[in-house]
Amino acid sequence: MMLCWPLLVRVAPGSESRIDPPFLFLVLLPVVIAVVLAEMSEGGMDSRVLAVLGVLAAINALMRVLSAGTAGVELVFFLLILSGRVFGAGFGFVLGVTSLFASALMTAGVGPWLPFQMLCAAWVGMGAGLLPRRVLGREVRGRGEIAVLAVYGVVAAYLFGALMNLSSWPFLLGVAVPGHEGNLSFDPAAGVLENLRTFGVYTLITSTGSFDTGRAITTAVAVVVLGPAVLATLRRASRRAIVQQVQTAP
Repeated sequence: MMLCWPLLVRVAPGSESRIDPPFLFLVLLPVVIAVVLAEMSEGGMDSRVLAVLGVLAAINALMRVLSAGTAGVELVFFLLILSGRVFGAGFGFVLGVTSLFASALMTAGVGPWLPFQMLCAAWVGMGAGLLPRRVLGREVRGRGEIAVLAVYGVVAAYLFGALMNLSSWPFLLGVAVPGHEGNLSFDPAAGVLENLRTFGVYTLITSTGSFDTGRAITTAVAVVVLGPAVLATLRRASRRAIVQQVQTAP
């Protein structure tokens, strides 16, 4: 609802009514953090897994600060995807939230866009954890797993860009793109399909061929080049945490 509510609101043509963004949605920032804390306290993550989470969140936040999305170069998604793959959907969701929140604090990037960034990044990590681990009774490992994760990284990169555009596009006025006739702004008097078509053109022209493609290429290349070594390291850390937990169990 945070992302798509403007598409569901209609204003009569010629009406002087206005649609203001429901800033009540900004309270979802502490709600999302509360969900993360609940996941940690309900036994889903022990102290060792939390330690791994803290390290990965710090690394991800630092990489995001260093890359800063220049020309779509994002170094945060490949580690988020690999971590979600190894530790599961819940871990991926929490890592996405904490990574974006930490990087926002480091770069003074706290603003109305932050809850959207946190949720979308959380979905990227969660989706990696939900990818099938077995196909036709065979476990997906090796080159096949890297290929699946690289393809997922490309899809997730484009979806992340589209969702972030959707979070701001309805509130941009007088959107005009060079080389394109007509206004690409959100029309509160238009129907859902018409606004979706306009949004599709807006996204295709403004980000799909530039920032989103750069993000997709960076993520796929990082998964292919660094994926095998990082997956092996994360799985080793995961096994050690589980073994130590069993050894210390009463």
